[in-house]
This record gives sequence, C-alpha cells and structure tokens, in this order.
Amino acid sequence: MENLENLKKYIVTGKLPEATAIVNEAVAQGIGAQEIINDYLIKGMEEIGQRFEDGKAFVPNLLLSARAMKGCLEILKPLLKDSTAISLGTLVIGTVKGDLHDIGKNLVASMLEGCGFEVVNLGVDISAQQFVEAAKEHNAQIVCLSALLTTTMTYMKEVIDALQEAGLRDKVKVIIGGAPVTEEFAQSIGADGYSSNANGAVILAKNVLKAC
Repeated sequence: MENLENLKKYIVTGKLPEATAIVNEAVAQGIGAQEIINDYLIKGMEEIGQRFEDGKAFVPNLLLSARAMKGCLEILKPLLKDSTAISLGTLVIGTVKGDLHDIGKNLVASMLEGCGFEVVNLGVDISAQQFVEAAKEHNAQIVCLSALLTTTMTYMKEVIDALQEAGLRDKVKVIIGGAPVTEEFAQSIGADGYSSNANGAVILAKNVLKAC
C-alpha cells in the first residue's frame, strides 16, 4: 500500500480521495482505526491549523483539510468499539439568537470536529433555551457561541445566564467568538475564553477541558 505517512500529507493538503484511499487500504491490512486517527489524521489537522496560525494557510485550505478528515472519519468511526474513543469531548456550537451568519461558525465547527471533538452544530439564530437543551441532551462539556453583529453579541450573556439558571454552568465551559467579540467582552460576560479564529478555537477548547 501507499506509505501511511502520506495520509497526514493528504489531510494537510485537503486531498479527500487520496486520503480515503489510504485509510481503506490501511483498514484492509489490519491497522487499527484509533492508530490511524491519532497518529495521522489528527496530526494532519494540527499541522494545517498551525500553518493557518502562522499565515501560511488560509480559510479555503482549512475547509479542504476538514473535508478530507471528515471523509476518513466516516470510514473509521464504525470500526471503533466505542465511538466515543475518538472524541476529545463533546461541544455544542451555534450562532446566537438574532444573528444569521454561519460561515465562520461552520469553519470553527469543522476544525473542532477534525481535531477530535464531537460537534453538535445547532445552526444560526439559536435561543438561550436551545443551547441549554442541547447541552443537556448531548452532555456537552463546552458550549461555543458565535455572533457577527454588535447588536447580537450581547445575547451571549443571556445564554450564559440561562446555563447558570439550569444548573449547568459548573459543568459546561463557554467559549465565544465572532468579528465584534473581544477578550475583554468575554471576561465581562463571564465566558471561559475567546478566540478570533478557527485554529485558536481548537487550542482554546483543548485548554479549557484540561482546566476542568
């Protein structure tokens, strides 16, 4: 079969057919699904994320890598005895009520999924109660809030308050992002973190879980 090391390269370059072909060959030869995920797929996503952080890759590159990663995971997940073995944690993500922007949010969701999180993407115009219900239903460790408008980002505080009222705030970390959002705003509403980009969101999600 083609060198398994090329799998990481194909994830970084976003080559879906080539990546899935190697995965299928590796599975046929008895290589474990978890080994493929940990040693090649996640490392590939981490590398493209770092390239993005360094200004050497751009949003289209991230999207292609995330697509290639997702295609490989679709092959491997059924082979795992416990499908949660792949997961770094479960998170709920959505754009807050009144805001219909989703391109940035979807990119963050793809990157998080590609790097090993179970992601529940609620979509746009999501109410505080919907976030609460989803966090409960999926036993989420993190809730990610997105907003692109200064008029809607203030609603993030309502989501945090609703999580508090539902008795979930001690169990769920809240991270926020979006064009008008800042670190200072995150602190002012009691969020656990803020990121300005997709790769930063992955790093932040990993860090807040370590702090649990």
